[in-house]
Amino acid sequence: MAKDFNKFMSQLQETNQTLDFFCDFDKISQNVDDIKLSLCMLNSLIGSNDIRKSVETIWKRDKSAFNVMDILIAVRSEGKKKVLNSLGQCVVLDSLFKSVDGVMEFLENTGLSEIFQSKKINDLVDYVFGIETGLDTNARKNRSGHVMENMVARILDENGITYRQEVYSSEWPEITKVLGDDEKRFDFVIETKEKTFLIEVNFYSGGGSKLNEVARSYSDIAPKINSVSGFEFVWITDGIGWNSAKNKLQEAYSIIPSIYNLTDITEFIKRINK
Repeated sequence: MAKDFNKFMSQLQETNQTLDFFCDFDKISQNVDDIKLSLCMLNSLIGSNDIRKSVETIWKRDKSAFNVMDILIAVRSEGKKKVLNSLGQCVVLDSLFKSVDGVMEFLENTGLSEIFQSKKINDLVDYVFGIETGLDTNARKNRSGHVMENMVARILDENGITYRQEVYSSEWPEITKVLGDDEKRFDFVIETKEKTFLIEVNFYSGGGSKLNEVARSYSDIAPKINSVSGFEFVWITDGIGWNSAKNKLQEAYSIIPSIYNLTDITEFIKRINK
């Protein structure tokens, strides 16, 4: 079938996001459960008339409870986040949790002390669940790629096609030879009697310089892989983000024989079934 770039562009989908894309509640719940006991101990600070006294009480019982306080300001420091303390010194955020004075400085200077005393928060477990939900939105960019991979996997499954995922180029010495020192990980590999298909999958709902880089990269590696007998590079991509990098995609389209989207992937399925 002759390739039609304009038709390919007209088929690009606006989004691949289903409702379960937005929040990974299993991960959020696990993150909260991991620190739930500490949060329950810190709950005693809520409504306290003497925050320092309450801090000292918790400190005597289990000072490690304060190690989770960075999440209360929507930060996962993991010993890396640096801030300026009350003296203007650059310190690691977690270092403030090593003493009562440090904890008090954290509570007072972040504003949490006033929030606790005025009871604007009723329960830290629920509060942190909300924070984790907000922070989880930062993971959406990575999830978008996984959503596309899942969609392609489902299509392959529905058509009874056997495949492997996340396979490295080092598995084939002949491919390693043409690609050079850089090891390449392919999203899917489909092996038939006549040919092994090395497949990359992605979806772009928005534009950006990355699209040009991806198209340029695949335009470079596809001819190298296709030059090896018994191997073929396949690129399955979609998303209206490509409208912003149309010229670069068109260039890749002319170089790479096997580029498909979620609409014409049926043509690829037909090829495999033959």
